[in-house]
Amino acid sequence: MSTTATNGDHNANGTLSREDTSNKHTQAPTAAAAADSDYPPTDFLETAEARSAILPADLALALSADLEQTSSPQLQNKQRTLSEAQDQASYYWDASSMAPLNALSAAAIARLRAYKPPPFPTWDRLPVSRRAAVLILLFADRRGDLRVVITMRAASLRNFSGHAAFPGGKADSLSESPYEIARREAWEEIGLPMDDNKIPRPFRIEPLCHLPCSLAKTELAVRPCVAFLHSDDPPTSTPSPTVEEAMMPRLDAKEVAAVFSAPFHNFLSSTDEPARAGDPPLPPGHWYDGRWINWDTSPWRVHNFHVPVHAQRVTTPKVREDGLAAVSDGPEEEVEGAQEQQVQRFLVWGMTGRILVDAARIAYARDPEFEHNKNYGDEALIETQATQGRMMTEKKRKEVGLDALKEEVKDAKM
Repeated sequence: MSTTATNGDHNANGTLSREDTSNKHTQAPTAAAAADSDYPPTDFLETAEARSAILPADLALALSADLEQTSSPQLQNKQRTLSEAQDQASYYWDASSMAPLNALSAAAIARLRAYKPPPFPTWDRLPVSRRAAVLILLFADRRGDLRVVITMRAASLRNFSGHAAFPGGKADSLSESPYEIARREAWEEIGLPMDDNKIPRPFRIEPLCHLPCSLAKTELAVRPCVAFLHSDDPPTSTPSPTVEEAMMPRLDAKEVAAVFSAPFHNFLSSTDEPARAGDPPLPPGHWYDGRWINWDTSPWRVHNFHVPVHAQRVTTPKVREDGLAAVSDGPEEEVEGAQEQQVQRFLVWGMTGRILVDAARIAYARDPEFEHNKNYGDEALIETQATQGRMMTEKKRKEVGLDALKEEVKDAKM
């Protein structure tokens, strides 16, 4: 069951406001203003853990050797093929493609771990049909940089087909915590084991923090849950996991069209991540553009990130003869209802883009290079709508019948 974390129709329904440097309340705060902003209490590299985030000696030597090799003229003149680049990319289900966190990433994880969102008692008053959560799953790549797992909604879905999303969805009961919602939905959508005891070694998932709630276009309060996928747990003598318990993604072909990853820190940048020596050239296009809209009476920044996916193997579902979804790698693989795949950039925008900017601001303790909302999330908007009674009633089904019920379940995924 795929969640589209997006405010998709804001393009059409929101009152568009062009770039306006006179909107001082929506400009990026200055360094002085940042001191009074809503950043987490852990200032840049202030925690003991972050200050001690020093690379192990063996990793430092390895990185030093890599730098010497990449600086040599022989290697600079040799460009990897696209297939080689994809083979050497990092994937969240492949521990061999991950390295220990570098200093910058270790500090980012420490800040997320220390972050505490402000109280939001409105969540406890919302009916179950108005509650949702998404999982922001981070992992380390071969250089120790953080990457984030993102999905694309299937083309067969009635609303928001082909939109970027986090794994996640609606609550099943009032007793479910946001993290439990996010983990359950990640299991249903991409096959990430819901039970920590079934996650194979050397993997381990650490919940880091919750972010302030965001407001979905469908009038749902969405709680982002940030977690880090460790890949350095020592092996145990327990039996090898079954296919159902393994980390290999198993996608719900009816709802998820693809799974890919993106560099987490770059959601604070206005341009593409610089290509490293030997990397294939970036695909045509640009990394970022954005604009202001008005949501109700509040200015809201729409972030559009055009994520390159040419140098990674995008996981797509493949329906077997028995009707179950199987794993298939490669952006060229056709997806149910989709046209021939030649896409080299995926658009990440709407609520998904906004949440990524908020999470990266907290993790790296700095503002983005582009204009943004100063606040995290949309809790003021949610409170306003709750006060007006718009979110305090159960969502009603618009149709009847089994097919309509199935569509209602899909539509509930933002």
